Amino acid sequence: MSVANSAVRRPTRSTVSPGASASLPKAAAATALPNSPAAARRARLEAATHPVLPGPSTSAVAIGAALTSDVACVTLANAYLRLDVAPQLGGGITRFDWRSEGTFEPVFRRCERVSARMDPNDLACYPLLPYSNRIGEGRFHFAGRDIEVPRNRASEPLPIHGDGWLAPWSIDSADRENVRLVLDRSDGEPYSYRAALTYALDGAALTIALEVENTGRDAMPFGLGVHPFLARDASTELSAPASGLWLSGQDWLPVRHVPAPPAWQFGVAYPLPDQLVNHAFSGWSGRAAVVWERRRLSLSICANTDYYVLYTPPGADFFCFEPVDHPINAVNLHGGGDANGMTVLAHGERLVRRFSFTVERMDMRAAASPHRAGARGRAGARGKGARARA
Repeated sequence: MSVANSAVRRPTRSTVSPGASASLPKAAAATALPNSPAAARRARLEAATHPVLPGPSTSAVAIGAALTSDVACVTLANAYLRLDVAPQLGGGITRFDWRSEGTFEPVFRRCERVSARMDPNDLACYPLLPYSNRIGEGRFHFAGRDIEVPRNRASEPLPIHGDGWLAPWSIDSADRENVRLVLDRSDGEPYSYRAALTYALDGAALTIALEVENTGRDAMPFGLGVHPFLARDASTELSAPASGLWLSGQDWLPVRHVPAPPAWQFGVAYPLPDQLVNHAFSGWSGRAAVVWERRRLSLSICANTDYYVLYTPPGADFFCFEPVDHPINAVNLHGGGDANGMTVLAHGERLVRRFSFTVERMDMRAAASPHRAGARGRAGARGKGARARA
């Protein structure tokens, strides 16, 4: 994997977009008076169509970001979507919106204020690497070695989500609909790696590619995922069929694998549970859907992973659906990480995971169909469903 730490440059080999070397379009000359309403509308349209992008010696500033923000963002935009990315904030997303009749509707929970001092869990989405979620006791045994994993959050008693989400990334390349970020953690312990993170807009779809290369001397189990915070209202429904899940203890580590209970099978679009869910699900097809019936929007999620973590805090205006390639504490489950979805990488070997989020305006007939009404009725009749812990 070719990874650079420089400022913006064009890659020496092709990246996600074949048009990455295209120059930025020049703004059209305004014909209205500078302070007229028509000029203001034209300026807003121009800003949305041609957002500020990074150049070789300039920072990128997200459109609409507070003037007092001390974090530079990159904005990608097309006729359907807008995406704001903050490389310095773990390569995370601060905004992912659907463009609808001149307005922007949040798909991921929108970051209200971007700051270098903000909690990463206030972002709209961030990458998970070189592992997802918690590692029990901060250690595991692998290939005859006892491996210590340091705590990475003062508020967490266990190491969580790796270190990619807490590190500043660099911009490797960017254009109007694509940005590629890179991270060099070759001096990391116990994980030594280089990574690349690509965001691309393609019509109504956001695609994310997350790539990691082991730069350490010894082989290690690696795992990848993404952690989006999706917008939630009273009408939000989820479809994400899975065959099983891990029940957890007070520390949220898995203690027992069981078949998915009826209340949490999500075979078709069902309302999200009212109670807290914070579990890893297994036997996932890699496809899911979120429906916001009130807004007549739907989101299709695809990933080349077999697991997801679902987090539904009661009363919140968001929920988390995290496509991952391994369950919580996989390195300490029976058989170790490589028997539970993780990939053992020797020195120089790479792992790539891809995720897509496609937004669609729902047809009124589909939103009001008897099938959907029946699904909601069955979901309500199931009661509270499974216990949150073992």
